[in-house]
Amino acid sequence: MTMATETESTPASGARRTLALRLLPLLDLTSLGEDDTSETVERLCASARTGHGVPAAVCVYPEHITTARRALQDSGVRIATVVNFPDGSSDRERASRETRRSIAAGADEIDLVLPRKLDTPADRLAAQSLVAACREICGSDITLKLILETGLLQTPQRIRAACDLGLAEGVDFLKTSTGKVAVNATLEASAIMLHAIAEHGGSCGIKVAGGIRTLGQADAYLDQATQKFGASWVTAAHFRIGASSLFGELVAAISAPS
Repeated sequence: MTMATETESTPASGARRTLALRLLPLLDLTSLGEDDTSETVERLCASARTGHGVPAAVCVYPEHITTARRALQDSGVRIATVVNFPDGSSDRERASRETRRSIAAGADEIDLVLPRKLDTPADRLAAQSLVAACREICGSDITLKLILETGLLQTPQRIRAACDLGLAEGVDFLKTSTGKVAVNATLEASAIMLHAIAEHGGSCGIKVAGGIRTLGQADAYLDQATQKFGASWVTAAHFRIGASSLFGELVAAISAPS
């Protein structure tokens, strides 16, 4: 099955600022470049203090957690990081070790890649064990987001099975993608994820990530979640957009003259 590509609808200029202000607190401002330095992360964190509000979180590699925490002190912005990333290994000890170290460094949120090997019952059991181990390490204080890599799962059946695995282990968010593969977030995949979340009671959130660069694209996901659960559900507790390119357009729209 070929994953659907969403059709972008750009908001009218009069609505851009309102939409941008709505999206900013739902954003996980992200920098996961292989050449990121402490200075890169410090600049990212400085930009998060927009004067018009702040994003929900800043997401960086584990080695930059300490820098981000220091730069964002007293800002209210949460520190997110990635684990088992981006390859989605089935090595439970590796994922557990990375999770413990990230929390010890000061991470508030863990974005964990679901193992990519899910073809056999043994594969699925190993993946379930890995997610369960990280869920236990995170406890109730650390937010756990499970990255499904939906662009590689491809079919609705495989995406739904991955959703059910994560939901059964009590993850706090299902996340579409790492942003490191050819096909990342799509409206088709997020619709499957939202439906699974609804069937499991609606307490889990969704994070769409990878390739979301414009207000029009972000608005499509925002509207999809709102249609499914209502506007009161679509807060940072349940809905995130993982992006870096989108941030500049948000700030520009907010700062534009009326």
